[in-house]
Amino acid sequence: MFLNLTDAFTKEGHTSSTQVTYESDVFSDGLISYEILSKDPIDLKISNLSEGRAHITGRIHMTFQMTCSRCLTEVPYELTTEIDRDVTGPEILTEEEAEDQSFVSEYQLNVEDLINNEIIMSLPMKVLCKPDCKGLCKVCGQNLNLGECGCDTFVPDPRMVAIKDIFNARKEV
Repeated sequence: MFLNLTDAFTKEGHTSSTQVTYESDVFSDGLISYEILSKDPIDLKISNLSEGRAHITGRIHMTFQMTCSRCLTEVPYELTTEIDRDVTGPEILTEEEAEDQSFVSEYQLNVEDLINNEIIMSLPMKVLCKPDCKGLCKVCGQNLNLGECGCDTFVPDPRMVAIKDIFNARKEV
């Protein structure tokens, strides 16, 4: 969906509001695709700041189906983030600003690209099903949240390998 920003860039004091919906049922960050379980309509407010500059505000609220980073179970993740962006018109756009606002072309705002950009910036580095998630067993791969597997998970201190070799050498004699 595209919105025309001509009035927001050229008319001093201009303010407009519009409600948009995120059309897709799947979100992709470029590596992983997430199913969107629920999404609220997004109310965008576009205001003129000065000649050739506008301010965009809004609020994104969505729930994604994501994978726990420790135990790999599917978990719903609720994301709420604010849109708070200044955009510049093509007449006064600098090279640095052009990189930062790839969702604006001439006087057109690509709403879906803006929303995707804000979601990517707000996604967490890792998602946990619960704060004390135990993860998977390093030996057999069982989900340790469901119960212990009984595997020997003792990991010797690597600094003690030299001493262990001395003891093993004496046993062989």
